Amino acid sequence: MTTFKDLAQMRRSHRKFTQQEIDSEDVRLILRAALLSPTSKSQRGWQFVVVDNKSDLEKIADAKDLGSQFLKEAPLAIVVLGDPLQNDCWIEDGSIAAISMQYQAEDLGLGSCWIQMRGRGLADGTTADTVIRGVLDIPENLSVLCVVAVGHWADERKPQNEDKLKWENVHLGKYRND
Repeated sequence: MTTFKDLAQMRRSHRKFTQQEIDSEDVRLILRAALLSPTSKSQRGWQFVVVDNKSDLEKIADAKDLGSQFLKEAPLAIVVLGDPLQNDCWIEDGSIAAISMQYQAEDLGLGSCWIQMRGRGLADGTTADTVIRGVLDIPENLSVLCVVAVGHWADERKPQNEDKLKWENVHLGKYRND
């Protein structure tokens, strides 16, 4: 098993995938990581929709104008949802679950990429939330945070460069701007 130190350095966003299907046990492990992720007050209020239907993936990719077209080529997507009225930390809880899925995917040798949907949409004013809600029959009380694309990566990405870490953004004790 890889150490978390190495896993964190190796995890990169992948936007190019092969058409190879993802093993159902790998999908279960990715979802397990999300379900194990910490939440505010242990509410575990997130919901996840696993999408592998090509037509639905294409419609979700078209839910916003920029940054999601690569989803059309992904074999799988996991839509992360939350109920803003049930949980004031739904965004944070969903974000933690999404990154937990991404680290698990990396550990399994799979690529992933977060696609922001909350607050995004189309030039005509239609929100990504509205589009995805219609495609997946999501109830009105749930909001779409993001979509995590998952697949066998087709693009080689180098590990994060340790020399480019922005240690100047870390402040000890108090914020210092010098």
